[in-house]
Amino acid sequence: MTARVFGAVDIGASGGRVIAGVVDGDRTTLHTLHRFPNGAAHREGHLRWDLTGLYAEVLAGLRSLATAYPQVESIGIDTWAVDYGLLDADGRLLAEPVSYRDSRTEAVLDQVHAQLGPAQLYAMNGLQFLPFTTVYQLAAERLSPLWDRAAHVVLLPDLLAYWLTGELATEETNASTTGLLDIRTGTWSTEVLALLDLPAGALPPLQRPGELRGTLRPEVLAATGLPATIVVTAVGSHDTASAVVAVPATDRSFAYVSSGTWSLVGIELDKPVLTMDAQRANFTNEGGVDGRTRFLRNVGGLWLLQESLREWKAQGLRLDLDSLLTEAETLPPGGPIVNVDDDRFIPPGKMPARIAAAAVRDGHDDPQTPAAVVRCVLDSLATSYALTVRQAVELGSQEVDTIHIVGGGCQNRLLCQLTADLSGIPVTAGPVEATALGNVLVQARAHGAAPETLEEIRAGLARTEDLRRFRPS
Repeated sequence: MTARVFGAVDIGASGGRVIAGVVDGDRTTLHTLHRFPNGAAHREGHLRWDLTGLYAEVLAGLRSLATAYPQVESIGIDTWAVDYGLLDADGRLLAEPVSYRDSRTEAVLDQVHAQLGPAQLYAMNGLQFLPFTTVYQLAAERLSPLWDRAAHVVLLPDLLAYWLTGELATEETNASTTGLLDIRTGTWSTEVLALLDLPAGALPPLQRPGELRGTLRPEVLAATGLPATIVVTAVGSHDTASAVVAVPATDRSFAYVSSGTWSLVGIELDKPVLTMDAQRANFTNEGGVDGRTRFLRNVGGLWLLQESLREWKAQGLRLDLDSLLTEAETLPPGGPIVNVDDDRFIPPGKMPARIAAAAVRDGHDDPQTPAAVVRCVLDSLATSYALTVRQAVELGSQEVDTIHIVGGGCQNRLLCQLTADLSGIPVTAGPVEATALGNVLVQARAHGAAPETLEEIRAGLARTEDLRRFRPS
């Protein structure tokens, strides 16, 4: 059997990659061809992404892909959720997209809830309350001078796909994170669109993972050297949706933690849970590949560590994360725990001081050294992971015998062991590149190069991936 190649564009809030996925029978091997940084910066009155710059990096990565793997068949794109770009009637981007970490939604939360209360919104879209969800961002956007010129609201992975193909569509898993999708019908919610005075045509039509988005525009072919036969295939364009595809589970009795800048902690169900108890626990029902429901909570993530390291570097401290983790592991248990979901941790800047202040507010001692801050973050994350899994099991009425930690956090041995200890459930760590694997395998399946069911895909990963296991101590 000849190996087949699929390209994954995988962009997170702190960086992106263009990856070649080589599918050879049961085994999928990833090769990172181009890596680039990402981050939001203050300009034009808001915290914004440089999506134009990211697109240039994507093109550079696709040039490398064409050189290394001229037989590549398809490209899939995933990014973080909820953020979007505004296009005018001619398809031009009106401004660089505002980041979900911008504070602009604070002024409109009460206004939205006065028209559609949290309980009403939950019944319609099934989403946990997060102050940066797209529905709130668009309520704030209506107050901007760009609103009257906007013809299309396009989520970021779909915007990159539009620039590559000229085709406008909205991939379903990412649409499910916006608060604009009706959980009952799987279509755009007429009630929410009316609240925002948003014409239905402003939101591109919905598309399922595995469907063809389009072929590359001639100028993209010329700029990258990719073959004219290559297509863009829709994948789980919300990075967590792709990551959950690649959970190496051998049955359905699992919980997952997609641990990166954010931690997405939950279980996979066949249908949403829309009870008052689920709303009170702030659980969300997001769309998964193959119509599955990702019943989960957004939990604070490695952002707290990333921002702490950035702050220490800005202060001139030469600190190595591996050394800090080793030192943190030697600290005794029982240290301070903070609420990693606190909205005060969402903006960038001065993270160690904010963590220390949160510890003191909650009646704990101030973690006074960098290693103590790191241990506080990991203890707090593991505590939240264990609690969230327990709540998911109760609310979703599904037993769990394994917690799968995928993404960057699976490399953190202390975090994995603490999660096993606090939950009392064995932890399987890996794969690190779950998002890219899920992206590639959904493409491969669409083109006849991977098994047809998620269960078969996951069983194959369980056989071939390098996984680590942690037993509760």
